Amino acid sequence: MHKIAIFASGRGSNAEKIIKYFQQHPTIKVQLIVSNKADAPVLQLAEKFGISSLVIHKARFLQTNDLLDELESFKINFIVLAGFLWLIPSYLVHAFSGRIVNIHPSLLPKYGGKGMYGMKVHEAVFESKDQETGITIHHVNEHYDEGSIIFQAKCAVTPLDTPVTIAQKVQLLEHQYFPVIIENMLLTT
Repeated sequence: MHKIAIFASGRGSNAEKIIKYFQQHPTIKVQLIVSNKADAPVLQLAEKFGISSLVIHKARFLQTNDLLDELESFKINFIVLAGFLWLIPSYLVHAFSGRIVNIHPSLLPKYGGKGMYGMKVHEAVFESKDQETGITIHHVNEHYDEGSIIFQAKCAVTPLDTPVTIAQKVQLLEHQYFPVIIENMLLTT
């Protein structure tokens, strides 16, 4: 059985799509939601779906490897970052080598790196007058958005688009592809 921990900092729209996608799956289960914000709406999602949750604190996350024991207690063998804004520390990257994935709302390497998340990415796409954008699902390493690319999907950006409409198009791609790519990864390893 593959047991997933979803790390999220906010609303959790991708987390919800992933949870629903795997609800009846015979070999993949969302086992744990981890957040760095005690008031993150994603924690209410965990409660709604009967999934355990954990709130982590920055100093402990960065300066100890206590989180590994927590993840082990839940038998986690795969981590999905879905809007998690902290850099993943080396101890976690090494312990879950090749088993941590992130979704980024642009076609990396464009508009990636520290501070480039959410609407900031869509505003940068808009300001650059790019004709396309999309999503990137990638492995996680010790640097923001620099892990090897697993999958990208594109959508057109028209002169009528705004950062908000760009965000909507990108979110549709996220919801369409992220659970499927996670499933493919887990079933082929």
